[in-house]
Amino acid sequence: MTYEVEKTDEEWQAELSPNEYKVLRHAATEPAFRGEYTDTKTEGVYSCRACGADLFTSSEKFDSRCGWPSFYDPKDNEAVELAEDRSYGTVQTEVRCARCGSHLGHVFEGEGFQTPTDKRYCINSISLRLRPDSK
Repeated sequence: MTYEVEKTDEEWQAELSPNEYKVLRHAATEPAFRGEYTDTKTEGVYSCRACGADLFTSSEKFDSRCGWPSFYDPKDNEAVELAEDRSYGTVQTEVRCARCGSHLGHVFEGEGFQTPTDKRYCINSISLRLRPDSK
């Protein structure tokens, strides 16, 4: 797949920390309940840590108690792409940044959360950067 932001592995490694690189470029998962944005209530826009694309807003963030930031919808449906993921012995839906292809997390449906979409975009904090609203 071709993305608006294309870089070599060496370029990504030079720009990202080792942990950011593992998650964003190799679909690793950060430990539960340790991420920077798991419990934050700060209002603002969450962008891709790799390329800066706006992905989610605090308006769609909710507390799912799963250990990672959860959103019920992306900021814009074009901001993320979904892909089948069979890497954990089950079929899951991976969430990637549509601008650079970086791994963000997974999306789950039908879990019974009282949200408008009944979806939970379970996103690694390390994949995001929060830009707080200026008031």
